[in-house]
Amino acid sequence: MANISRRHVIRTGLAAGAAIAAARCGTAPEGTPNNPAPGPEVNTNQIKDVTLRLIGTGVSQINEIRDKAQEDLGFSVEMRALSTEENNQIAITQPGQYDIFDGEYFSLPLVVPSGNLQAIDISRISDWDKIVSFFTTGEFDGMPVEASQGTAPYKVMYLQGADSTEFSSTPTDHATLIPFQYNADTLGYRPDLVGRNIETWGELFNEEFRGKTSILDIPQIGIMDAAMVAESLGLMTFGDKGNMTQAEIDQIIEILKEQKAAGQFRAFWKTFDESVNLMSSGEVILQSMWSPAVTAVQSKGIDCIYAPLKEGYRGWGGGVGLSKGLEGIQLDAAYEYLNWMLEGWVGAFLGRQGYYSAAPENAKQYMSDAEWAYWYEGEPAPEDIVDPFGKTLAKTSTVRDGGSFKERFGNIVCWNSAMEENTYLVQKWNEFIAS
Repeated sequence: MANISRRHVIRTGLAAGAAIAAARCGTAPEGTPNNPAPGPEVNTNQIKDVTLRLIGTGVSQINEIRDKAQEDLGFSVEMRALSTEENNQIAITQPGQYDIFDGEYFSLPLVVPSGNLQAIDISRISDWDKIVSFFTTGEFDGMPVEASQGTAPYKVMYLQGADSTEFSSTPTDHATLIPFQYNADTLGYRPDLVGRNIETWGELFNEEFRGKTSILDIPQIGIMDAAMVAESLGLMTFGDKGNMTQAEIDQIIEILKEQKAAGQFRAFWKTFDESVNLMSSGEVILQSMWSPAVTAVQSKGIDCIYAPLKEGYRGWGGGVGLSKGLEGIQLDAAYEYLNWMLEGWVGAFLGRQGYYSAAPENAKQYMSDAEWAYWYEGEPAPEDIVDPFGKTLAKTSTVRDGGSFKERFGNIVCWNSAMEENTYLVQKWNEFIAS
């Protein structure tokens, strides 16, 4: 069996594993893998009958990922692309509607207390030791990210036990999600329409761009961008941007209302496509953006820059978790899916949109030297860089906005956050949007 590849084992191995387990029973006659002895019957076709239902956002619920998973794993995968709010709501209230939850770490203080996710047994994750250290230990070369505010993934990575809904501040054998993608987010802009470099978060409120800016309409994320802008301009300070007091929420919301009343914002967006359309059309020239939205604009032949800002980046991290209802071969298949997500192909696919892989050395095996140099090392592109769909994103000699992985990720100063005052925040944010 030593010469059988791991991928072959993935495709056929759940049923084979059951057969091996049966052969180990004390009453079972001896046999070999090629000439199995009679004994307890195992349905060797059972794996192909498995269907895993995933819920997540459009960031990773992508047909190409689904198709590759089915090809490699040998069972069916169904994906539902939802807004962040819908995704969290289903995770909390409808556990019977999904097998795997693909969500952000900032959502976990909302989702985990519901008891609808089962703890992940780390011993069943093959490449746990290859995950970027910040996720597993909270450390990253002594860089600013180690002291970042907000719901940093490490803070909600571990559960206290197999049946716990309480986070552990120190590593345990039980994880909430297995990370697979994350990024350092910032502002995107159209240099052809802005006319100069954007170097600070404060530019989002600059009167020069009145009526042509946009901010993300997801309370837990938009408030962090607004806080970065307000601090940059000296309009207010926060004890902890990731866990604001009611007084701080009131103050930043009033600032946002004033900006809206003055006509600063052209729109508020919730989805990837909305942000792409706003920027591509030129209706908005400076806004909160996600990396693949910037690359989507670039793929249309439109110059769009993801600004490296002097104050640092807002970070986010996503992972996949298990529904409490999973058991038996369905649960085994789900663990195979989690391991597959870290294996490298997905990391490389999403890396071509500007995301980072939780196990970058695995992703590197599926990327060309030119892609790795551009996306991770911050080197001038040795050749034209294309997205996962074959569209050119960057010409030869172009350098990625913000530079290398270490430069960008290491300078995350705050993360998307679920605050203790989350209910109050959502209420006040909705007041701002409706004002």
